[in-house]
Amino acid sequence: MRKARIYYNNQLAGILSRSGGKYIFAYDETYLSTAGSRPVSLTLPLRKTPYESDVLFPAFINMLSEGANKALQTRLLKIDEQDYFGLLLATSSGDHIGPITIKEDNATT
Repeated sequence: MRKARIYYNNQLAGILSRSGGKYIFAYDETYLSTAGSRPVSLTLPLRKTPYESDVLFPAFINMLSEGANKALQTRLLKIDEQDYFGLLLATSSGDHIGPITIKEDNATT
């Protein structure tokens, strides 16, 4: 299982994971109980029940490069062009426009 911590304005908002071909996004309980917390996307409203999908959620796939930039990144990083989760982890941990930051979660489960 691969996991990433999703931050909203430097506050842990939830965990995105991929296991067995399924993507799962679950909001952090502390984030949900904090007044003023906002959803990471309009397509992922705040809720306790995790979201599941066969494809990477649009809120995260939209953070990836396309076209020639994507081809260059995948070649330089030696990541398969179809490994959206791997590309997201490799390219989305730095500064971005907007409040979302993604960091790989290397903790053993």
